[in-house]
Amino acid sequence: MKWKVSKEWTLFLDRDGVINKRIPDSYVQFPNEFIFIKNVVDTIAKCSGIFGTIVVVTNQQGIGKGLMTERNLEEVHRYMLNKIEDAGGKIAKVYFAPQMVRENSPMRKPNIGMGLQAQKDFPMIDFSKAIMIGDSNSDIEFGKNLGMKTVKVGRGRPDSSNADAFLLTMNGILKLIEV
Repeated sequence: MKWKVSKEWTLFLDRDGVINKRIPDSYVQFPNEFIFIKNVVDTIAKCSGIFGTIVVVTNQQGIGKGLMTERNLEEVHRYMLNKIEDAGGKIAKVYFAPQMVRENSPMRKPNIGMGLQAQKDFPMIDFSKAIMIGDSNSDIEFGKNLGMKTVKVGRGRPDSSNADAFLLTMNGILKLIEV
């Protein structure tokens, strides 16, 4: 299976577990805790030459829990974006949902608020020409709820999610697309 992708397409990326290593039972609160997954910066740079828009959509309830501030998160994202830009990549915008799961916010994945906000900010986004890459079922549900192609990343066998494709890391995305 290969998807024919052009500059009309948008790549949606989850953050933790896709771009950077997760901290088990914790949150990336400071730039020095943000560790990129191997080769992901180069992959994003290559994808920047293929996709018209790349955005990050990330649930960040560490803010809602009071473990970090929005300023902490902005510093982490500035670090991430600078490293990606230094390698020739471009993330158009980072969207985050600081709400707690129990709040059932329309912004928290699997709800579609961050996707709709991205489409409002970038009206050229067509969800039928978009790919969501995530490491959790809520990421895949988010993508499916908006009509995107979905890719689940992570170790082990494919689980019960209904992702369109499964990869060890997002770096394999280049094998799933043709230009």
